[in-house]
Amino acid sequence: MQITCADIGGTHARFAIATIGDDGKIALGEVSTFATQDHPDFESAWEGFRECCGGTLPDGLAMAIAGSVSEDTISFTNNDWTISLDDVREDTGIERLTVINDFAAIAHSIARADDDHLLHLTGPEHPFADEGTISVIGPGTGLGVAYLYRDGKGGYRVRATEGGHASFAPVDTVEDAILAHLRQHHERVSVERVVSGPAIVEIHQVLGELENRTPSDLDDVEIWKRGMEGSDDLAAAAVDRFCMALGSVAGDVALTQGGFGGVAIAGGLGLRLCKTLQSSGFAERFTAKGRFADLMKGIPVKLVTHPQPGLSGAAAAYCLEHPEACS
Repeated sequence: MQITCADIGGTHARFAIATIGDDGKIALGEVSTFATQDHPDFESAWEGFRECCGGTLPDGLAMAIAGSVSEDTISFTNNDWTISLDDVREDTGIERLTVINDFAAIAHSIARADDDHLLHLTGPEHPFADEGTISVIGPGTGLGVAYLYRDGKGGYRVRATEGGHASFAPVDTVEDAILAHLRQHHERVSVERVVSGPAIVEIHQVLGELENRTPSDLDDVEIWKRGMEGSDDLAAAAVDRFCMALGSVAGDVALTQGGFGGVAIAGGLGLRLCKTLQSSGFAERFTAKGRFADLMKGIPVKLVTHPQPGLSGAAAAYCLEHPEACS
């Protein structure tokens, strides 16, 4: 059978047709990506995708949303869209609809992931535990956090969280300066203000000030580009500082969630940082948890390399919610 999958984030809305085999395996068709700033609402992007598919879409929709899905009307943290699920049903004509948080969708994808889609970063080089909690964290436009619990019998449960909005805890004097800088603009500084794609601008500015260098007017895209290619030493230092902060936050998430079965780093930014994470201070910061350092060293940390985990995870969640349609 086939269903339509959508992954709606702060910057992009992605759509694909998913084919669900008799064995439950999920195969995604060609992905269409729309910039949210180019469309006034979900319905506009939906119509764009429908046109790409010749005007007809399957009767089944799985949506991964970068926001809370506890109510009918969904507002986004990092874009201006508002989605009414009643309106979606009416406008699309879809009868079976599954809507989950985008990082819950990624957790669903990880629960089914092959080893080929999980790249080892640090910790012991063995698979995620068959029983226990696996923490999921991913920097992008914001910072997504979720977890999944495996029961040891092939089953699992997923829970979305708002862990990206936990308070930022500096580890050294440089991060003290980053926190002080951010406090000038925000009453409360969450980890998302430091560990997300746009946050590189603030990190870059603070590092420049600490070195008495004239602040540049670079945007986040240019800082990431220069830093990752190594053409700008200040941008490269900002990227390394970002990776260190990500390591600290990922370790904190594992401690608070009990994610001792493994930690997965997901999101488009995490994927682009693959080589940088491996050579940065990420691993050292992940394990630097005082009396629990030995515990942290025993946790496998892996990078999710599946190209579209949000879409495949949304399809997996649809199958769990509508087993009669997928059998």
